[in-house]
Amino acid sequence: MSPLTVILTIGVYFAILVAVGRLASRNADNATFFTGGRRMPWLLVGVAMIGASISGVTFISVPGMVAAKGYAYLQMVLGFIVGYFVIAVVLVPVFYKRRLVSIYGYLRQRFGNGAYRSGAWLFFVSKLTGASVRFFVVCAVLQLLVCAPVGIPFEVNVLLTIALIWLYTASAGVKALIWTDLIKSLCLILSVVLCIAYIAFNCGLEIAEIPAAVVSHPTFRIWHFDDPMAGSYFWKQFIAGIFMAVATNGLDQDMMQRNLACRDSAESRKNMIFSGVMQFFIIALFLVLGTMLLIFVERSGLTLPEKSDEYFGFVATHSSMPAVIGVLFVVGLVSAAYSAAGSALTSLTTSFTIDILDAEKRCGDNTRKMAGIRLRVHALMSLLMAAVIIIFHYLSTDDAISAVYTVASYTYGPILGLFLYGLFTRFSVDDRYVPLVCVAAPVVSWAIQWGLESAFGYQTGFELLLLNAFVTACGLHLLSIKKSVAYVEESV
Repeated sequence: MSPLTVILTIGVYFAILVAVGRLASRNADNATFFTGGRRMPWLLVGVAMIGASISGVTFISVPGMVAAKGYAYLQMVLGFIVGYFVIAVVLVPVFYKRRLVSIYGYLRQRFGNGAYRSGAWLFFVSKLTGASVRFFVVCAVLQLLVCAPVGIPFEVNVLLTIALIWLYTASAGVKALIWTDLIKSLCLILSVVLCIAYIAFNCGLEIAEIPAAVVSHPTFRIWHFDDPMAGSYFWKQFIAGIFMAVATNGLDQDMMQRNLACRDSAESRKNMIFSGVMQFFIIALFLVLGTMLLIFVERSGLTLPEKSDEYFGFVATHSSMPAVIGVLFVVGLVSAAYSAAGSALTSLTTSFTIDILDAEKRCGDNTRKMAGIRLRVHALMSLLMAAVIIIFHYLSTDDAISAVYTVASYTYGPILGLFLYGLFTRFSVDDRYVPLVCVAAPVVSWAIQWGLESAFGYQTGFELLLLNAFVTACGLHLLSIKKSVAYVEESV
């Protein structure tokens, strides 16, 4: 696949994003940027959320992980569905009841400024690192397909790509993201389905023969009940999936910012449940694509790249494949990546502006001053993301999807612990020491993880998130003061 074809494909897609961003930014103000004006229809947000949950990492890494891990990831995705129901029933009513722009405002109302700042900073670190790792995969593929052949350094590739994303998110914020996520969802589903069909055709398979070919392949193993010590054990994956969904969706400003754009709590709950159920089928499609990639490689006698994240790109751009496969691959990749990175920049800007700089209090009714701060923060977040991507480029070894969830287990664990303790207990805490608990919890969790593996050979997988949240909750209880708060959320 020639670099010119890739550049033209990206150019056309980006032109569509800019056009959508400009349409969405008409009469845009700070409320439009932060919450979409709370006027977005739930079904539109629900379809958009399908794409929002699928990043460039999912597009690249999930098909590649099939070779080593089969379909075990679906065990975790089943837990995601339950987690989305929990978000819809427990968290969404709380956030709407309090009319929050940033969800971490709940922590200030419940505990105080120490907890509030801790939650905001944890989100900042989590989203900046997680989004950067996700987008790194895309930049790496673009480097291979476009930049390296024409002599453009990786660093320049990253800066140019981030600059493009900054252009269409700087004005309209959440409103633009929801519309671009809708486009992304449709492009992703279409590109994956067509890639599966074209690869099957190249392997001499009819469409009706695909299910039998996938099920009979050695990689087709979903359930893992045999070894409780393994990281792939069903109950470890399923339960971790529930809490991972709650932490990385319900307690993530990026994802909840879209849900808070719905008209009311009831519509937001519909959107959340719809997108949670649909995500299972979309992830299953990506795993089927992974098996089809392996079938093609096996029948063609090719040698796979060393890194599993390169499998999809390797097959899609192979000379034996029709050019349309490469185009579909690039469309799916950039649609996943640009929307996800734009979403991360918007949520980072919102949280940093509202939670860390406390701009609402500083600016009052001065909307021009608020807009100026927001634009400067947006540019700063773009530069920080570019820096983290470049650093990860020189440090990465594991498949990106595992790296993302490992980072999330450490950084979202304290956030999960803070919200669980606030929602399900009546205790207040000595707020001055909450930041210390949030720093100590990941360190203690890492020590426990290391001790379990050293002493018993127990592999702590994504349930590390639960351990981290539990340690945080225990630390908060040690800080509890005798008098309890006067309420527990009505929705709990």
